[in-house]
Parts: sequence; structure tokens; C-alpha cells
Amino acid sequence: MLDINLLRRELDQVVARLQTRKNPQPYLDVQAFQALEAQRKTLQTRTEELQALRNTLSKQIGQLKSKGQSAAEVMAEVGKIKTELDSSEIQLEALQERMQSLLLAVPNLPHESVPVGSEEKDNVELRRWSPTGKDPVVLAFTAHDHVALGEPLGMDFETGVKLSGSRFTVMKGPIARLHRALAQFMLDVQTQEHGYTECYTPYIVNAETLRGTGQLPKFEEDLFATKKGGQDGQDDIQTLYLIPTSEVTLTNFVRDTVLGINDLPIKLTAHTPCFRSEAGSHGKDTRGMIRQHQFDKVEMVQIVHPDTSYQALEEMTGHAEAILKKLGLPFRVMALCTADMGFGAARTHDLEVWLPGQNAYREISSVSNCETFQARRLQARFKNAQGKNELVHTLNGSGLAVGRTLVAVLENYQQADGSIRVPDALKPYMGNLIELRA
Repeated sequence: MLDINLLRRELDQVVARLQTRKNPQPYLDVQAFQALEAQRKTLQTRTEELQALRNTLSKQIGQLKSKGQSAAEVMAEVGKIKTELDSSEIQLEALQERMQSLLLAVPNLPHESVPVGSEEKDNVELRRWSPTGKDPVVLAFTAHDHVALGEPLGMDFETGVKLSGSRFTVMKGPIARLHRALAQFMLDVQTQEHGYTECYTPYIVNAETLRGTGQLPKFEEDLFATKKGGQDGQDDIQTLYLIPTSEVTLTNFVRDTVLGINDLPIKLTAHTPCFRSEAGSHGKDTRGMIRQHQFDKVEMVQIVHPDTSYQALEEMTGHAEAILKKLGLPFRVMALCTADMGFGAARTHDLEVWLPGQNAYREISSVSNCETFQARRLQARFKNAQGKNELVHTLNGSGLAVGRTLVAVLENYQQADGSIRVPDALKPYMGNLIELRA
């Protein structure tokens, strides 16, 4: 959530920066904001006048009583003021709730370093890597995609559809083992080499948790929801949500918390399934495992001092890159333009892995610095060097998306006969198998 004081001071500049995001959506209802602000100022001015008058009259009451005179008339006036002040407090609380609802729908401001653009083609390539140089090696035979390669090895789309519907996949045998090996390998690298603490978190959360990281209220249609009946004899029904990523749970660890300055940075990781309805993606990536309703991810989250968050962004990008390098998978790093960034991000780096079966780079990790955007919603703070409470900066990124990494391994390590070489980094997790065959 944006700082309301920044909006009050620099409304025109904030609106201009917001409009560099994906248009033509109006990200901030300026007229509504100004109307609420005008009401707040009027109410606040009247409240201050009433408080000053009450203080003056209270002194008069004391003076009258000290002289043995009746203070009944003045006390009656103070009673009227109290009634009006109570009414003003109720009105002010209602205004604040309306302002909160308005601000919750406004995305983060792009950092000044983010390239301005209107679509994906305006993203900027920062660097690329492959085991043999900057560009991936062209296979000496016709490349197959992961569907053709995976089905003989246990990738079962038909059973996934039978059990749950479209965009669900069953994995059996060698493919299931490879998928598990990838997740374990990623966790080991992030914890043993990069200093993250491994966590196990709930897969179902309440609405407050999703508001804290920005998924609610704006993106409710992207979530899978479930209803829970009241407890202890109560009749209330609570809506709970399947997590779209463990960024949600890990970042909420510091909700309503004041950390010590020496507690920072906090580095957390978790392997969880992720559930997304993929609203608005009808017809996109319907073949295979690229865009699923359920997929696994090893998430990285850092909670850091504001002065070090852009250093942390580079570090986390490197942590995601390290997985791809150890697996020998060609990739490139992209700085997303203003129009292509997510709702809560101030700056985002995407890692795109090379898929020979598609003859294209595809996203496999997204690493974002949210600055104070999530922390303000979460009220996640620390005691700074001056002993004052200050908002932390939050960052998140995939380290990596397990299913898409599986896709990349299948397509990059395929052999002419359809078998799959096992990357050296995964052999200890695969019982030292050299290749996968149907």
C-alpha cells in the first residue's frame, strides 16, 4: 500500500508514475481521493476547534467551582461538545475505512530505475548464460517438447483431467522422482549455500494474510477459495484460500511485528504447492505443464533494512541463477518494464530459461523488491538506529518453479531416442541414475 502522506504531498507525481504501468486502467481515482481528503480536513479542523473549545470551557468550570459559582451551563455546553466529538470520531473512522479501500486497489510505484514501457517487448535484457557461452547450443536433431518427452516417462495429463479438470497433471514413476529430486536439490542449495531458513507453512490461509501481501482484495478471482464452518457452536462461515505462493505465508511471519535492527536480514525459503485459478488466461499455454492450476515452487523471501533492499534484489536474482547454472540450463535475466511488473513490485527481475521444444525463452523465476508496499499493509517494522519504528522492505522470488524446471530439464537434456540425460547436479538425488528411459 502506498504512503498516504506521499499522495498528499505529491499527488500529481504519483499519478504520473502510476500511469507508466499497464494502461488504460486508472490506478487511482483521483477525484474520490481528493473528495475524501477534503472531508477529512474539514472534519479534522472542526475536531481540533471543538477540542480547543472543550479545553477552554473545562478551565472555566474549574474557575467557577473554585469561586463557588454554578458551572451547570458551561458543563452542559461541554456535554454538547463531547457528543459532537464522538460523532466526529465515528465519521472519521468511516472516512479512514473508505480511504483504506481506495488505497488497497492501487499498485506499487515503479522504482526510478525501472525501464518505462507499455508491453512485454519493452523489457530489458540484463544478461544471459549457457554452459557453452551466451547462446544455447542447437540440438543436432529435431527437438521435442516436454509433453512428447514426458508422457512415456509418467507425465499423465489424461488422469489429471479425470481427477480434477484441465490444467492439472499427474506424475508417475521416473517423472515423479525427477520432480521430487529437483525440489530437494533447490532447497539444499538455498539453505546450505545461500543462507535461507527452511520453513513448512500452511497451504490454506485467511483473508487477512492475503491482504498483507497484496493478493486481496484486487485479485480474489485468481484464488481458489474454500468455506469453513463456525467453531465452538458459532454459526459464522469463514472463507479460507489456497495459497498462490508461499511468499504469502513467509512474508506474513513478520505481520504486526516490530523487529530489532539486528534481526535483519531475515531469509526464508519453503517448498509448497501453489494454487492459481489463472483467471484471464483462457487459451494460453494449454498444452503441457507451463500454466497449471497446481504447481510446486521453492520460494525465497527476504525481510531487510530499507538501505539494503536493492543489494538484496541482486543477491536473490543470483540465488535463482545459481540453480539454473548448477543444472546447466541456458537462461537470460530480464528487467521488467513498468507495464509488465506485478501489482506489489517496485522492481522485478525475471529469469527466462531456454526451451528447445518451443525454440523460446520462458519465465522460470520472478524476483521482486516490494520496498515498503507489503510492509505497510502488514505493519511489519523494525527499530532503527534512532530507536524509532520504521517499515522494513520485503522481497520475494522463485528459487525456482519446480514444474517449469522439470520442463526445462526434459527439453534441454533430451537425446535423439527420446531418453533424458540426468543432470550431474541431480544424480545424487536420483540414485546416481545416468538417464531416464521409458
